[in-house]
Amino acid sequence: MNVNVPLVVLLGLAVLVIVKFLRLRAWIVVVLILFGFYLNHTMFGPAVDQTTKTGVSVVNNRH
Repeated sequence: MNVNVPLVVLLGLAVLVIVKFLRLRAWIVVVLILFGFYLNHTMFGPAVDQTTKTGVSVVNNRH
């Protein structure tokens, strides 16, 4: 049986767990999200995208 879960859902759950159990402030989460959006529009954006796709494909090929 295969279960497909989008990476965004997994990351969202990770953020919820971090905020709840590590008592991370909401404004820090907002700053980190904005940093991710701005980083995507720099010269590092394609490298981050390719690294994420490679990591996901490695995890998917192990099963």
